[in-house]
Amino acid sequence: MISQKAREFATTTILAAVIWLSAADDATADTKDDPLLLTVILDQVEMRDATGDDTFSWDVEGWLGKDLDKFWFKTKGERTGGNTDDAELQFLYTKAIDRYWDFQLGVRYDFEPSPSRSWAVIGVKGLAPYFFDIDAALFIGESGRTAFRFEAEYELLLTQRLILTPDIEISLHDKNDPMTGIGSGLSDIEAGLRLRYEIRREFAPYIGINWSRLFGNTADFARTAGESTSETQLVIGLRAWF
Repeated sequence: MISQKAREFATTTILAAVIWLSAADDATADTKDDPLLLTVILDQVEMRDATGDDTFSWDVEGWLGKDLDKFWFKTKGERTGGNTDDAELQFLYTKAIDRYWDFQLGVRYDFEPSPSRSWAVIGVKGLAPYFFDIDAALFIGESGRTAFRFEAEYELLLTQRLILTPDIEISLHDKNDPMTGIGSGLSDIEAGLRLRYEIRREFAPYIGINWSRLFGNTADFARTAGESTSETQLVIGLRAWF
C-alpha cells in the first residue's frame, strides 16, 4: 500500500516535471544551438571503514535540460550492515540566474530515518570566487519545520590526473524531531578529504578520509540511543559521470 506521504511526494514531483517541461517548451533558442542533454554524476559512491560493519555511502545527482533550464535530481544516503540509515531524494527545477549560478526549486523526500519526511526546497548552486563549488538549500517541511544545508567543495589539481578534493557539509534545523533523532540548531558537520586519479575524465577511483560530528540536541539524541556522536572513517570509492 502506498502511503499518503508517498502519494503527495509523487504528485508534487509530477507537478515539478510539468513546470520544467513548460519552461522548456517556452524556450526560444534554436534547438541546434541549445540541445536537450542528459548528465548523471556519481559524485561519491564509496565504502567507509567504520567500527563494526562497514558503511556504503552514495551521493549521486544528474540533470536533463538545456543551457538555462534543467530538471535536476539528487539522492544521497548510507547503508550499514544491510540496513539503510539515511536516504533522501530530491527533484528540482533549475533556472540559470547568472553565468555561474543556478536557482533551484523543488521537493525532497526522506525515506530514512523513519518516519519519512517531505520538504519543499529553495536553493542555489554554483561556482563561488576562487572556484569553490557551492550548494545551499532551505528546506520547508511539515508541522512548520525548516532546515538549512550548506555544502562546499574545492578541487586542487596536483597533476593533470591526480586531484585532491576537500569538502564540507553543514546542516541546521529549527525544531527538535525526536522521532528521527534530529535536534534544533546546528545538528551535524561532515568534512572529507579525497584523492582521486582520473583514469579518464569520466572515471576516477579515489581514497580518502571522512569525519563527521553531531552537535547539540542531535548529539543528545544519539547518546540516548547508544550511538556515537563523532566518527572518522577511511574511504575508498569511485567518481564518475556520463
